[in-house]
Amino acid sequence: MNDKLLKYGITKANRPKIPATKRLDLTGEQGQQIIKSETKLVLRTHKETFKRLADM
Repeated sequence: MNDKLLKYGITKANRPKIPATKRLDLTGEQGQQIIKSETKLVLRTHKETFKRLADM
């Protein structure tokens, strides 16, 4: 554990594993739209990272 956390008396809490309750159907036109919009978001968010990877 991090020394800074121990300094303030903070302990690590064990969190329960929460399983996914929903199934996401990515087939069909609606699924393609979800994939496209999420891809655009990732590319916009991590623009510099992808640029650096491309220049390697």
